[in-house]
Amino acid sequence: MSRASLAGRIKPTVRYRGVATAYEAGDGNGACLYGPSGDLMIAAMNHTDYESAKACGAYVRVRAANGASITVRIVNECPLPCAPGQLDLSQQAFSRLAALSVGRLPITWTLLSPAASGALSIRYKTGSSQYWCGIQVIGHRNPVAALEVRTAEGWRKLHRTDYNYFLATDGNGCGRAVRVTDIYGERLTIDRIALKPDVVQPTRVQFARH
Repeated sequence: MSRASLAGRIKPTVRYRGVATAYEAGDGNGACLYGPSGDLMIAAMNHTDYESAKACGAYVRVRAANGASITVRIVNECPLPCAPGQLDLSQQAFSRLAALSVGRLPITWTLLSPAASGALSIRYKTGSSQYWCGIQVIGHRNPVAALEVRTAEGWRKLHRTDYNYFLATDGNGCGRAVRVTDIYGERLTIDRIALKPDVVQPTRVQFARH
């Protein structure tokens, strides 16, 4: 599969145009279901570019016409009528670009592969068992394009939900090794991930910077 098809709508090196709006982000949780965020430099991606959670975890550099710029992480979806190219920024992030009273701010934004990033983690969804499971990747440097689990027949690609979990609805592969692919085509294999629902399990691997 080519990098272009792995990347989906949001591609490296492409500059996107749109508007920024602001929302009350609360504790930072959102449609991507990462949970509370200690850093509220976060954003919700418009429905079209959210692309059924493919944008989750992406880091984007946002620039305003006044020269101000920020980096935010995508943790949420901005539903329609949010237009393609639009980012709904946390109020904390928007205020770094302009006063909240501005309301709608013309911007450009590009995908980033940030320098500072620890190892990624894996989490099984609440209710997961050997008969059904959902798997989520957390703390990944680059957007995740695919997740597979090892089965007796080989690697099995799981379907991604719009709430950012990859599902094995028949349980085949649950509790086995996991292989994660980013939009640049890098594959990371993670062994010894226990089938523990709602537990963040750190790994020793991370995608390369681009």
